[in-house]
Amino acid sequence: MSWMRSGLFWRTFFLLSLLTTLSIGSWIGMLNVFQRDRQVQQTAELVVSVVTITKAALTHSAPDLRRELLLELVSNEGIRIFALEDSDVVDPPPANPLMPEIAAAVRDKLGPQTRFSSRVNGVAGFYISFNIDEDQYWLMLERERIAGLTRVQWLGWASVVGVLSLLGAAFISSLINVPLARLTAAARVIAKGERPAPLPEKGSQEIIEANRSFNQMVDDLAQVEKDRAVILAGISHDLRTPLARMQLELEMANLSTDAREGMQSDIAQMDAIIGQFLDYAKPTEAATFVPVDLSGLLADSAMHAMRLPNVRVATSIEDGILVMGNEIDLRRVISNLVENARRYARTPGTDIVEIEFTCNVRSTPQGRRAVVLIADHGPGVPEDQINQLLKPFTRLDTARGQANGAGLGLAIVERVVSRHNAELNVRNRDGGGLLVQLALPLAS
Repeated sequence: MSWMRSGLFWRTFFLLSLLTTLSIGSWIGMLNVFQRDRQVQQTAELVVSVVTITKAALTHSAPDLRRELLLELVSNEGIRIFALEDSDVVDPPPANPLMPEIAAAVRDKLGPQTRFSSRVNGVAGFYISFNIDEDQYWLMLERERIAGLTRVQWLGWASVVGVLSLLGAAFISSLINVPLARLTAAARVIAKGERPAPLPEKGSQEIIEANRSFNQMVDDLAQVEKDRAVILAGISHDLRTPLARMQLELEMANLSTDAREGMQSDIAQMDAIIGQFLDYAKPTEAATFVPVDLSGLLADSAMHAMRLPNVRVATSIEDGILVMGNEIDLRRVISNLVENARRYARTPGTDIVEIEFTCNVRSTPQGRRAVVLIADHGPGVPEDQINQLLKPFTRLDTARGQANGAGLGLAIVERVVSRHNAELNVRNRDGGGLLVQLALPLAS
């Protein structure tokens, strides 16, 4: 599942896992501290009781019954009695952190001469020495009777508790991250210009409120889009109708040729600026995307550019390249780039505008894409001002000559390209001029 691969899920999971591990470690530490004295006392009392009872049984039993008593102790209680010899090979007591305190407590009851061992003559066990009159004996208990949990057992229990805790942490993380992943996916759908499916309004109160607010925002955005469409239609009608009437009155007016041409130029400029505003505000719907013959579109744009005065065009276009997009919007992008070059990119020292069209399929970090390069041989743009070109209402006339416009040409390009899930790169061309690169997704 995609949410399992999200960085937020793993950060939450590891944080909860760390807290769980620290909690388990603290619990084990506190258990050892508070149970230490009780465990020492209980173990010492057990050893003393076994030795005392065994010693009393052997002392008061009839000599002919002692053999049967020893056999019964072995079979029923797991207690063995051996004679203590000076030649015995005796290992140190068990390496248990509690052993020094247990030994001290036992010696207080049985006497300071009491000895302890973990192995006698190669036989493992828990050995305690005791005396009957002048004779010395070993009493051997099975280790399991006096040993607490071993390290392996502690590790096993800690592992079981840890695994259960981690599963709980994963479950809690999923409760948090699944709604966030769903919200992120819906936000990406909106970024592509589409309308996402409503988020489920269930779960904790906070998630319900967040999803409800998001759904309301989606509805509000849809209403804004509808209102904007109405406003755009109103602008087109209410502004261009008076301009058309002014153009008609200008034709009928008795004016000099220079005055008429000047006013016609102003009206045409106003109409072009209105068109730029409408193009910038117009949404690009992903639902309208179809396979577009990018090769043919660029060839047509290059032929149109060749007809412009003082414009020279060079092309290197690979045939048969199809991309997903809106053909009208993509044609507007190419047209704006050509118009931008025509206005600002005269080759230094001449009145000629040289434009190069290049298009082929390349491998990019985003996969195989159609890469379009449109370059001119003009003066270029200062490096520190290139990023400003894509901002609305920005014109760097000091760098590329004076011209009329609203400064929306490249902003429209950037807006349309982003809606097509494509990449736009603007940089200065080696040898002079500006180079615009588009990387568009191929049609499957």
